[in-house]
Amino acid sequence: MAGEQSPSDFLLRNGMEVVVIPDHRAPVVTHMIWYKVGSADEPPGKSGIAHFFEHLMFKATANHAAGEFDRTVSEIGGSKNAFTSYDYTAFHETVPPTALEQMMGFEADRMRNLILTDDVIKTERDVILEERCSRIDRNPQAVLDEEVDATLWQNQPYRISVIGWMQEMQQLNREDAKAFYDVYYHPNNAVLVLAGDVDPDAVKAMAERTFGKIARGPDLPPRIRPVEPEQNTMRTVTLTDARVSVPSFSTQWVVPSYHTAKPGEAEALDLLAEILGGDNRSRLHQQLMIKQGIAAEAGAYFQGTMLDATNFAVFGSPRGDAKLSDVEAAVDAEIARIVKDGVTEDELERAKTRYVRSTIFARDKQKDMANMYGSTLATGGSVKDVQEWPERIRKVTADQVKQVAARYLVLDHSTTGYLLPQQQAGN
Repeated sequence: MAGEQSPSDFLLRNGMEVVVIPDHRAPVVTHMIWYKVGSADEPPGKSGIAHFFEHLMFKATANHAAGEFDRTVSEIGGSKNAFTSYDYTAFHETVPPTALEQMMGFEADRMRNLILTDDVIKTERDVILEERCSRIDRNPQAVLDEEVDATLWQNQPYRISVIGWMQEMQQLNREDAKAFYDVYYHPNNAVLVLAGDVDPDAVKAMAERTFGKIARGPDLPPRIRPVEPEQNTMRTVTLTDARVSVPSFSTQWVVPSYHTAKPGEAEALDLLAEILGGDNRSRLHQQLMIKQGIAAEAGAYFQGTMLDATNFAVFGSPRGDAKLSDVEAAVDAEIARIVKDGVTEDELERAKTRYVRSTIFARDKQKDMANMYGSTLATGGSVKDVQEWPERIRKVTADQVKQVAARYLVLDHSTTGYLLPQQQAGN
């Protein structure tokens, strides 16, 4: 692709990994720093501290006043944001290349120089408590999702909401924040990803002048978490709410991720999700929404980029006079067809083409490319894994797709969530 070069990857002396993805089509660069810590790494009883700390990273440092970073990005016409997930926390800015070293300076500064006072902690804790109320507690779908996660995962910390449990969030204090900062926010626990109009050699020099000045932190222990036990039951979680107008369901299974799967398994699960319910050419869309006309929505997804095991899900909601039970039965029937008869070579090839093409299209968006590399490296993968992924997808056989469907999509070992209108209570 014109203007694009192969990514380069190097380590600073302090252990910070740097990935540079040159793309010279526009004078813009996306700068992302990924910390290998997320909500699943939190100490017991301190849920929400990873997301809380994402907020605290925007406060004053020893070298920059509160709000200075925000104003600088705005003044140059750039954008910035951050997000926390189960396995990582990421901070990103999109700016002109001339401002790149300045962004590196800001990020390097707040990596170690935050000023955490009790007033700062109290103010921002109120912000995240209100965020929980608005995003989770006032949203029936989010409440159900949280309860489903807590039921699907019996032992894994993925069972705890990323934002945290309210009663634990209320107790988070300066000592908790300082301890979290001192353990995880060091260069040897971070990955810097840059995508855009940059030169790798120039980036390396800038990174050494900014991040390279920070001392290496203590070596972190391996990210070994509680292992999920074998699941042997079918579980259901039901929420009825007056704010719900159309009923819906989702069924989930614990499956391997790219980091934990045997060779080829995660790729086969990706293609199974694409064939079963990935887009409007999928089986669920064509059968339930087009041919039978019983579903307003129906789909499937596989969250493969996780450090530990992950989930595979199917979902749907009825249309017109159809019942939710009709949609659920039809989804189950499509899964059973794949388990019994497999998928055709033709639909597998078409799914591969769509899926690989989507990664090619992602190259048109700097942030998508930075996300692809950053999330993979933060969950135990490598630059090579990202580069070789299309070829691994192309090698998946129809028999492998059938095998993962039969092995993992067993209804007797599933967790299903139902979101129902108030009048359906007791039905």
